[in-house]
Amino acid sequence: MAKKKQKYRIIEFSLRHYILAIWLVAVWLFQLIDGAGEWYARKLYPTIGGFLSSITGNIRYSISDVWYLILIGLLLTYPIISIFFLKQKKLKVSFNIVESILWLYAWFYTAWGLNYWQDNFYLRTGTAYVEYSYNTLGAYVSNYIHQLNDAYVEVEDISKEQVKQEIIKSYESIYQEIGINRPFVDNPQIKTMLISRLASMVGVTGSMGPFFGEFTINREVLPVDYPAIYAHELSHLYGITSEGEANFYAYLACINSEVPEIHFSGMLSVFSHLMNNVRKLMGESQYANLLKQVRPEIRRLVNIRQSYWIDRYSPILGNIQDRIYDLYLRSHRVEGGRKNYSQVVALLMAWEHRKGN
Repeated sequence: MAKKKQKYRIIEFSLRHYILAIWLVAVWLFQLIDGAGEWYARKLYPTIGGFLSSITGNIRYSISDVWYLILIGLLLTYPIISIFFLKQKKLKVSFNIVESILWLYAWFYTAWGLNYWQDNFYLRTGTAYVEYSYNTLGAYVSNYIHQLNDAYVEVEDISKEQVKQEIIKSYESIYQEIGINRPFVDNPQIKTMLISRLASMVGVTGSMGPFFGEFTINREVLPVDYPAIYAHELSHLYGITSEGEANFYAYLACINSEVPEIHFSGMLSVFSHLMNNVRKLMGESQYANLLKQVRPEIRRLVNIRQSYWIDRYSPILGNIQDRIYDLYLRSHRVEGGRKNYSQVVALLMAWEHRKGN
């Protein structure tokens, strides 16, 4: 009997466990109560995100990348060291791992993740969803190509500091109209991924670090793409979770700039999404006809960018990453999973219809 009691003393509940339990219940309630996620996104998150960013912003390297590497290392080594070298009970080790995951879960959702339960763009702005057809899409893309051609400028280099200032200024001027939080970080630190080469192999150009209120950009991003990617990731920092919305806001923030390189980056950022939709809805013939309207310099640039990333991409690692991220997005109410990126087209069409009315 004594041995049996000793066995169950391996798991002893303390004050921290009760704190964790209360914290988890609060997080779950925010997910279940209508309007709680929107309240969090508008009222609570700007304070939390601003606080975290004010701390991590003074550190030049990405704390998130270091954090992820440490977590992976602990996940791989802790069970082995604890069970085989320290001779700890498997039950206790399992309990510690589960507890650690729950702490991370609570931290993730409190620091950023509850933004997934906010209203979408259409509800926040009162913009009507527009079903686009063969004709409406064709007209929109034709007009877009005309603007894209006019915006073309050769981008050999880009000032990261200028991009930061311009994008923040853009968001400051349009945040109310597009339904996002007012920029609550005056000087977000531009951080580079520590594992940029690996990120390129799986097709990742930037990431949001939800645990520490920071975002990173792949070191190998081309200058012409940098402004749009910066604006995309910055929108995530401001609380946007939808990838389609982040693409849309990046487009608006960039084309709102009077700096030609930044403006063109925004125009170019939605090119592939629009043309892919043209190909699916309008067919190969119309796709080819519209593509011919694009300036040769831009078509050449698109091909260069495509080849650049294909050369760095690993199909095996990329497919694994795509499946994991798709499941992650779907589990967090992101409709369509990774296909959500392309929902920027519906947002562009709805925005155009709203401006026209």
